[in-house]
Amino acid sequence: MRPDIKKKTLRRLNLVRGQLGGLIKMVDAERYCVDIITQSSAIKEALSGVENLVLENHLATHVLRQMRGGREKKASAEILKIYKLAQKKK
Repeated sequence: MRPDIKKKTLRRLNLVRGQLGGLIKMVDAERYCVDIITQSSAIKEALSGVENLVLENHLATHVLRQMRGGREKKASAEILKIYKLAQKKK
């Protein structure tokens, strides 16, 4: 993993860890439902950011290396797999 992306990813994951701990406390304390949903939504957004960083890393390193190494079919299969995963989210 590229060092810059690794650093950003770990930072975001640590934020998610804190957000998740807060969400657990909110549910335990029976906080207002809208506040719980808002916090849950923020966690989903943060995880989406993690996915984007990992995808950026994968395309810039692994897929690029595959294409340069003459493994275009493998690279294109991985890109299609990622695309299909993204379509499932919609």
